[in-house]
Amino acid sequence: MAKKQEEKSKRSKKYQKAVEAVEKGKAYPLKEAVDLAKQSSYTKFNGTLELHINTSQKGIRGLVTMPYSAGKNLRILAFGKGAEDSGADIVGNEETIEEINKGKINFDVVVTTSEWMPKLAKVARILGPRGLMPNPKNGTITENLAKTVADLQGGKTEYKTEANGQVIHIAVGKVIQPTDEVSANVKALQMVLGKSRVKKLVISPTMGAGVKINPASI
Repeated sequence: MAKKQEEKSKRSKKYQKAVEAVEKGKAYPLKEAVDLAKQSSYTKFNGTLELHINTSQKGIRGLVTMPYSAGKNLRILAFGKGAEDSGADIVGNEETIEEINKGKINFDVVVTTSEWMPKLAKVARILGPRGLMPNPKNGTITENLAKTVADLQGGKTEYKTEANGQVIHIAVGKVIQPTDEVSANVKALQMVLGKSRVKKLVISPTMGAGVKINPASI
């Protein structure tokens, strides 16, 4: 018990030190913000750098191609003709839909041909709120499953506002990754979203301080 309290105290001190390095309320130039977020990380493992974006509207979603790895490999579920040869992690069928209906979600993205959409409508109430329902806006309804899967595996990342909210949470790199690479990923996302839809940007590590980014510096 005493050991746990000691570890908790150490974590609290590390967090406090991380927060103190960031000036409250200040929005930093992009590269400086990335550096501060990296320096504030106090995990023993190589943490993820996540961007939190307050947007001007709900229901934003799409795909962005980041120039550098963001450190997350997507687990892809594919339905339809060609799914078996598409390179997807899971090939969907009627049984998969039943499993989803029971609450089994072991994937990050669902791609499908249009012919399977009526069948997937049965689990729309489960996939929809999680942002997993295939959608023509982000290219996850396709007649070329192999290309779509390859695009997703090759660096395309889905972004979306949280359910009933106006905030996007997305990984843009790892703590040990060069600052220039993380900054380039942030710029790619900003370009796709458009400056008019971005109200506030904060970058933070898995454990550490959140650092505001000045949008004008991107």
